[in-house]
Amino acid sequence: AASTTATQVEGSATSSKASRILPFRVGHGFDLHRLEPGYPLIIGGIDVPHDRGCEAHSDGDVLLHCVVDAILGALGLPDIGQIFPDSDPKWKGAPSSVFIKEAVRLMHEAGYEIGNLDATLILQRPKLSPHKESIRANLSELLGADPSVVNLKAKTHEKVDSLGENRSIAAHTVVLLMKK
Repeated sequence: AASTTATQVEGSATSSKASRILPFRVGHGFDLHRLEPGYPLIIGGIDVPHDRGCEAHSDGDVLLHCVVDAILGALGLPDIGQIFPDSDPKWKGAPSSVFIKEAVRLMHEAGYEIGNLDATLILQRPKLSPHKESIRANLSELLGADPSVVNLKAKTHEKVDSLGENRSIAAHTVVLLMKK
C-alpha cells in the first residue's frame, strides 16, 4: 500500500510538470454584472445603446472580464479580481481593454496564442444582433486573433431571474490556447 501511495504522489508531481509543456491549454470564464440606470453598457469594448449599464468598479465590460478569466484560467493564473482588485483605486472606471491586453501579454509570455474562443452573452435586452459583428471584430483585434477563430453568441434568459428581468447580464467563455 505504501508503494502505491508513493507512486500516486510521484504521478501527481509528474502530471503537473507535464501540463506546462502541453501543446494546448483550455480555460473557462464566467462573469455577471448588475444592470443599473445611469451607466453605459459596454460589451466587448463597444458602447451598446441601452437604458441601463453595468454597475462595476471598472467599465463593467462583462464580455472582456469573462475572456480575461478564461485566458488566465487556461494559463493556471489567479482570476481577474486577484490581478486587478476592485479595492485598488487605480482600476476605478478603467477600460477593460487594459485587463485584456495584460492577459494577452501573459499568454504570449507563457508561449501561447489563441487557438479559438467561444463566448456566450446572456441578457434579455437589448438585442445584440445589430452589434455582434462590431463586438466580435473589436474582441478579435484586442486578442490579436483572426476573427475566424472568435465566436460570439447571444442568448436571452427567457424572462427568468435577474438575467431575464433585465437586471443583470452574464457571459461564459471557453478558450483554447495553443503553444506557439
